[in-house]
Amino acid sequence: MEMKDLALPSLNRFASDYLQNHLEAEDYFHYDLSKPAIYRDRYNELMNRAFSRRELSDYIQRYMSRFSSSEGVKGNIERLRRDDSVVVIGGQQAGLLSGPLYTIHKVISIIKLAEEQEKELGRPVIPVFWIAGEDHDLAEVNHVYVMKNGKPHKKTYPSYQPYKTMVSDVELETEKAEKWFEEIIETYGETAFTNKLLINMKETIKESKTFVDFFARLIHEWFHEYGLLLVDAADPDLRQIEKGHFVSMIQKSERIAEVVEDQQAFMQAKGYPKMIEMDRHAANLFYYDPEKKDRCLLERVEGGFSGKTAEASFSEAELLMIAQNHPERLSNNVITRPLMQEMLFPVLAFISGPGEIAYWAELKRAFELFSMKMPPIIPRLNITIVERGVLTDLEEMELTLETVLTEGTANAVKRYLEAVEDEKTADLFGKLKSQLEENHKKLSDHAVSLDKGIEPMLNKNMEFIQKQLDFIYGKIGDRTKERHAVTLKKYERIAHSLYPLESPQERIWNAFYYLNQYGTEFISDIMKLDYQFNNQHKLIFI
Repeated sequence: MEMKDLALPSLNRFASDYLQNHLEAEDYFHYDLSKPAIYRDRYNELMNRAFSRRELSDYIQRYMSRFSSSEGVKGNIERLRRDDSVVVIGGQQAGLLSGPLYTIHKVISIIKLAEEQEKELGRPVIPVFWIAGEDHDLAEVNHVYVMKNGKPHKKTYPSYQPYKTMVSDVELETEKAEKWFEEIIETYGETAFTNKLLINMKETIKESKTFVDFFARLIHEWFHEYGLLLVDAADPDLRQIEKGHFVSMIQKSERIAEVVEDQQAFMQAKGYPKMIEMDRHAANLFYYDPEKKDRCLLERVEGGFSGKTAEASFSEAELLMIAQNHPERLSNNVITRPLMQEMLFPVLAFISGPGEIAYWAELKRAFELFSMKMPPIIPRLNITIVERGVLTDLEEMELTLETVLTEGTANAVKRYLEAVEDEKTADLFGKLKSQLEENHKKLSDHAVSLDKGIEPMLNKNMEFIQKQLDFIYGKIGDRTKERHAVTLKKYERIAHSLYPLESPQERIWNAFYYLNQYGTEFISDIMKLDYQFNNQHKLIFI
């Protein structure tokens, strides 16, 4: 296994400007990545703030006691109790089978930056992964992609939720989940590692009651030796620690919306599109009905707070009572979640995806509203896994990784087909089509001069003739493709592996393909590589 850096542009314009230091950083963030002392400055700031370390550590200890014992995890829970410790944190939704590869890339980033900064600062820096268990968008987490009929195909777990149920409450049915997993593994093909993978996963599925439980067990299994701590944002025990923070958010809900709108307006004036859609009356908190297991977004109304369709309604005093006595019924949205994270943890750095960078910039004034600074926003590592066979195909097709990872293979395939196309056939087809159109127009013009009512039928007839000509030419092209199928298959393999569905590999493929192909040590082998946070794309050759 070998890793190389590659300079690639960010797909997000704001993120690109941020990484290339094209922004006036203080307008959007509290820390400038171009300054060498940001982590030391941030650490000193955190040492002047108070956190509920004991309560937080006790919660994590209880939450993680359901997983297999790990000395690394135990040690980091104890270190979190220390007043001089800080964390590197990041989060993601609880995707089935761990979700797309970028979730794994984010975990790796959290661990590696924590290790790096612990050496630099000489203080405990603890990796923490925040599972977004309160999220209710089941369609975001209930599937993986597999190859079917030669194309990437979405394989969805068969589950129906009539309400906006938090993913933490979505049950994982053992038999259904085992069958679904077996069907996925079958698409990967049998290898020397398949049987062991099936046995291990069936055991994990049996131990998992919900989607979040399943996700957390996988992440713990793969990363426990590095001391990674896990929190479930929907856990009622965590909510108990958060209740005072919910009170503050309720009391300042109007101002939160105002300052976020102000920052968004400022960014739009600078030419950046708004990332967070927010109504000016938004309370930026959800209420969760424990009986229906339904989640509704609250907004400020005259006299208090209400769900958009009036499914829940409270005076401010009633909502404050809920925050104090039943905080498990409240949860954060995209605006208040970062604030809650900052209130709970001594965050040395936040590991973000490209989109997160832009929307966190919209929250700068919201942090200031609570007398807090936003932590340094560090882009997660962007990784592409390059298999040996795919690398061979790239070399034979004379394609560069940079080209494929930015535009795919469509243009290269088009150029290849143009190069192998019979010039005489193309010339004859062009002349035939041109002559038919010319003669048809002459006939049509004369016919219409005799009878205006015939014009629609003649136009339709021309469309039909053109379609038939294109159909014939397409069939000739198909035969050309058949003759060059071996070469075109190589282009296909490259695209499906590195840029599937015209998207980065990390957004489509799942880790289990690689675990089945290369063994359960695949994750630990990747963790052994030396990662540098230099904003370069990481190519891992296997």
